[in-house]
Amino acid sequence: MGAFDIFKISASGMKAQRTRMDIVASNLANVETTSTEEGGPYRKKDVVFKAVDVSDDKTFSGTLSRKVEGVNVETVKESDKPFQTVYNPSHPDANSEGYVTLPNVNLMEEMTDMTAATRAYEANVNVLSTTKDMFLKTLELIK
Repeated sequence: MGAFDIFKISASGMKAQRTRMDIVASNLANVETTSTEEGGPYRKKDVVFKAVDVSDDKTFSGTLSRKVEGVNVETVKESDKPFQTVYNPSHPDANSEGYVTLPNVNLMEEMTDMTAATRAYEANVNVLSTTKDMFLKTLELIK
């Protein structure tokens, strides 16, 4: 693994966690959305990550000798959790029996995901900062 591969790995992690935060924000913004363009309530979205090779050496021998993996967002999928139904006959989207179908977004799960994404992002920032400091110390030693 080359010295600059650390920057690529951390950058890929930061980009993936930023996407995760965007999806969490979307889920939180739609926690009460009972009607969408597709019809029905908002469906929670989840981010699926995938390990990806971030090394510059794409030759066969380079791949055999080392594999430098970062992370990438493979897909954003809709959750298959069931919707919630609550009795609220005065709601404009209530059915004939007075029940409203609410999104399958759990506020506590979203807040936990947000905290985890924030911590992962911060960890990648710390790796970048530490690596930069090590490079600077190495340059001072060479002087």
